[in-house]
Amino acid sequence: MDVRMTYPVRVEGNLATGLSRWLWLVKWLLVIPHLVVLSFLWLGFFVLTVAAFFAILVTGRYPRAIFDFNVGVLRWSWRVQFYSYSALGTDAYPPFTLADVPAYPARLEIDYPERLSRGLVLVKWWLLAIPHYIIVGLFVGGGTWLLGYTDDRGFTWAAGGLVGILVLVAAIVLLFTGRYPKPVFDFVLGMDRWVLRVAAYAALMTDAYPPFRLDVGAHDPAGPVTEPSSPEHWQPANHRWTGGKITSVVAGAVLALTAMGLLTGGSTLLWADRAERDADGYLSASNSLSATGYAIATKDIELAGTATDWSGIQRLVGDVRVRATAADPATPVFIGVAPSAAAAGFLAGAQYATVTDWSSDRYVVHQGNRTLPAPETAGIWTAQASGGGTQTVVWPMRSGDWTVVVMNADGSPGVNVVTEIGATVPALDEIAWIVIGVGLVLLAGGVALIAVPVHRAAQRPVGAQPES
Repeated sequence: MDVRMTYPVRVEGNLATGLSRWLWLVKWLLVIPHLVVLSFLWLGFFVLTVAAFFAILVTGRYPRAIFDFNVGVLRWSWRVQFYSYSALGTDAYPPFTLADVPAYPARLEIDYPERLSRGLVLVKWWLLAIPHYIIVGLFVGGGTWLLGYTDDRGFTWAAGGLVGILVLVAAIVLLFTGRYPKPVFDFVLGMDRWVLRVAAYAALMTDAYPPFRLDVGAHDPAGPVTEPSSPEHWQPANHRWTGGKITSVVAGAVLALTAMGLLTGGSTLLWADRAERDADGYLSASNSLSATGYAIATKDIELAGTATDWSGIQRLVGDVRVRATAADPATPVFIGVAPSAAAAGFLAGAQYATVTDWSSDRYVVHQGNRTLPAPETAGIWTAQASGGGTQTVVWPMRSGDWTVVVMNADGSPGVNVVTEIGATVPALDEIAWIVIGVGLVLLAGGVALIAVPVHRAAQRPVGAQPES
């Protein structure tokens, strides 16, 4: 049987006559309200698709209420795309609704699948769809590459899709001639149709594999989007998703996604507390630092607060430990912690480096000709350690501006060390359980906010006829 007549995703877009020459220049501004709403609707789409995944895996069925919601989001998105820069096919402002609007020139319909494969749901959205993702990348971005150059980053890559390029060409022609090139429109609609078929397949809404075929033109070769013969035929299914239900689902999706972040973060903290401490109970990270000058220093570490504040901070952070090991075992190393003003005075006039980003080895190099003495003789250090091998300073954190300085113990230039910063963080276990607890509460609230409207949307209104 010809897939042209059977594919369950049908996409249409009728090119309007008399398009404004200039309106497309400001449509990016006009669609902002839609983009704001859709950003939240797509959160709901994502969460409900995950729920549908498990429902299909267990029952082999896509819950109808969730299906209607997700089709509505795709339909809404297609209208906005058709109005804006995926087609520029109409100047009629898109309606704010999940429902089908027969009078609008851009329409989308997806046949509801009575049964879906439990096995395919595990692989079709990522493995089986990979060839289509490559093609979709060419159409909408990520596959057509332009080489660019920037002064601060050198050569870099920027992506532009064929849809965007062709729509831009059509827009420029429209601006100067008042006509949208029909062949360009037909080709763009073919690419948009391909993208929406893949989106529906990846969202688990059909098991029918998208055809590798560019069906160009306004009308879908699988047949027209169904024109309802009477309002009673289509309003019950579409209008079950009222504004209140949609708002509840979106709020639930936001809570659920926030909860998943908290649960993931809390579990990570709990794992770090249990598995990542060293023999002395410290959680630490290390990095290699090197500089040609006399010292490597941190930026000013500004610590403020009263004694009462610091009792809480000490409970949270615990002991802070700084370690340094010279890359050359024969070179003794020095670590010192001093008030920032004293450290700046000690280093003034000499060449040294200030670390601006410890994790990525970024420095600001300070030039100078002064030779520094052996650092142990400076008399400015609140805490210090010096000698061969690994040197360790346990930092007595308290209010003030502080600088950590690493040097060769004899004050010679050329510092090359492996540094380690760690803390005991005694409250980490408690923090982890609090984060997990908050995540569980938010997850329960999010599930309730989603489940209740989905359940109500699945119920037929009193007196409504069963859906065909």
